[in-house]
Amino acid sequence: MAVSLHNSTGISRVGFDSQFLGSHSASKASVSVSFHSSLTNLSLKSVETSKQQSYRIGAMSKAESSSSDQVKLDISLSPRVNSVKPSKTVAITDHATALAQAGVPVIRLAAGEPDFDTPAIIAEAGINAIREGYTRYTPNAGTLELRTAICHKLKEENGISYSHDQIVVSNGAKQSILQAVLAVCSPGDEVIIPAPYWVSYPEMARLADATPIILPTLICDNFLLDPEVLESKISEKSRLLILCSPSNPTGSVYPKKLLEKIAEIVAKHPRLLVLSDEIYEHIIYAPATHTSFASLPGMWERTLTVNGFSKAFAMTGWRLGYIAGPKHFVAACNKIQSQSTSGASSIAQKAGVAALGLGYAGGEAISTMVKAFRERRDFLVKSFGELEGVKISEPQGAFYLFIDFSSYYGIEAEGFGKIENSESLCRYFLDKAQVALVPGNAFGDDSCIRISYAASLTTLQAAFERIKKALISLRPAVPV
Repeated sequence: MAVSLHNSTGISRVGFDSQFLGSHSASKASVSVSFHSSLTNLSLKSVETSKQQSYRIGAMSKAESSSSDQVKLDISLSPRVNSVKPSKTVAITDHATALAQAGVPVIRLAAGEPDFDTPAIIAEAGINAIREGYTRYTPNAGTLELRTAICHKLKEENGISYSHDQIVVSNGAKQSILQAVLAVCSPGDEVIIPAPYWVSYPEMARLADATPIILPTLICDNFLLDPEVLESKISEKSRLLILCSPSNPTGSVYPKKLLEKIAEIVAKHPRLLVLSDEIYEHIIYAPATHTSFASLPGMWERTLTVNGFSKAFAMTGWRLGYIAGPKHFVAACNKIQSQSTSGASSIAQKAGVAALGLGYAGGEAISTMVKAFRERRDFLVKSFGELEGVKISEPQGAFYLFIDFSSYYGIEAEGFGKIENSESLCRYFLDKAQVALVPGNAFGDDSCIRISYAASLTTLQAAFERIKKALISLRPAVPV
């Protein structure tokens, strides 16, 4: 994606070619946003990726040697890397940030991080760690102090018991998930992933030379996995089932009874493990409640529970997450970490101890954030629900709306072109409304668009009005 600004009579134009990031197809799209700016000659380049048809492509570049002889340099990449798609959420967030820095008044609702500051008591713990010289390496798996606090939290809040050697603290829950997938999957194994899914799950499976098996869910079922569909897709190659509750991107929360039905199916298959991503567990709206999969009968032995501090405690930049599970599996994750990043930041770990000391479910500091998230959710659900051609499943947790706008596909937008899918609709919103959203195809469901309401209510009100205005000229092509 190239962005360029050229000043002419005080008007600057931002244009970007192709889609939000490198595409695997040959098709290109072009969008431009005009605005007043004194900036000139700013350019941005996106990462370009291409689908590889052979096992390895030898890309050769010419370089001159000191003797002026030309030497061919092999600049090919690993087939494993070539099989992985870049994260669209990261790409769109970075692009929207670049536009904002260039002076475009973009409202950014693509990022998956709270807009709140880290609670003061947590921040002070990190500051004190620096002042007191707590800036050395920690044990690879994390400090005993933090792992003990995590064990206490899991016992008291989730009803699952672990010892400190069954916990590995990492640089974010994302690292914890990747290490788990790498630790348990072999080439040819299958990783079962309900869609819509977090963008990184399938790519992590590919990094492990495993095959992601995507199981679509329906908005009319609140995007929850149908146990019968799951049972029909399990094979002898099935190694890992990934569940995320509350869900990114849908905000859906799995009821305990549904999880119990899934557990009954999982129990029939000795090779099948479960990775339970519970990073949003505290951002949940009553009457919905959170159930840890490992707490279900017979599931502790085969469940890897991942959690962290980024979402509930507004600590995204601190990079701190953890995995809990049977020692055999967790030790393998620890081994991978020891040969990659080593332990998480000593400063962040001190802050993590303070976070877990705030009380049950994060105490008042977290409940205040959740109250604000709920108010924002209610506003957006009501507002978008009044628009023509929109389908909504009301989220029970997290801070996302996953809205079905597919009735607008096929419409020719004046001055823009045809809206063909979620990606072109997001480009339309960015061009006409200057609101950055994430297309649903990044999450495995092209009918929807993800809106993050991790922004102030005032910002969300302004974004909704912009989107509504952009849709005025459009009418659903298909009755809803």
